[in-house]
Amino acid sequence: MNVIADNRAAALAALADPVRRRIYDVVVHSADAVGRDAAAAAAAVPRSTAAFHLDRLVDAGLLEVEYRRLSGRTGPGAGRPAKLYHATVSEVIGSFPERHYEIAGELLASAAERADRDGTSMSAAVATEARELGESIGRESPSVEEALTACGYEPRSNGCGGVMLGNCPFHALATRHTELVCTANLALVRGMMAGVGDSRAPQLIPRDGHCCVEIRAQDAASGDTAEREHPTSA
Repeated sequence: MNVIADNRAAALAALADPVRRRIYDVVVHSADAVGRDAAAAAAAVPRSTAAFHLDRLVDAGLLEVEYRRLSGRTGPGAGRPAKLYHATVSEVIGSFPERHYEIAGELLASAAERADRDGTSMSAAVATEARELGESIGRESPSVEEALTACGYEPRSNGCGGVMLGNCPFHALATRHTELVCTANLALVRGMMAGVGDSRAPQLIPRDGHCCVEIRAQDAASGDTAEREHPTSA
């Protein structure tokens, strides 16, 4: 068995345990790294149980560890840094994190045909195709969050009335064709929101370990736009 197959087997075995899968889901859907106490509380298990499963998930390559002082204090008397866990960015197996390359393949093929037919750029064709696909998905969904979940974006609240997307369902493509895939992501999410009838504003806000798109509440989006158009002088 090769290294990739070994990694897949280890990940599948790790997630076969229902308690471990529940703890993994807690970490994956958190906007920040999670400590043992928080994971235990969210998964409704003892701290020792959470610690055991978190470390097994690290061994399987599904989680990574970081150490941070949660108080923000430094120097003597600040206490020991807490051991925190976050989902690995690397793609261990096809569905953890969830990927949807079949959507990307269909989208890019349709965009290539449109670009050839209409004489437009590939980027413009991708945006049009993604928007139309997103609208059709949105019309069949009760909410933007459910549409995003169905496509593997792992939506979670940003705490300000908007939505962060914890996963890029086209991650491997995005690392090689970033501009094209980010264009597709933004247009797809815009289409979903139009299909559902959600008036919030998706924007390109790249950050490590997340999708490049974030949905902002209308007032926050207006403020961001105004700031970009009329930057404050230093």
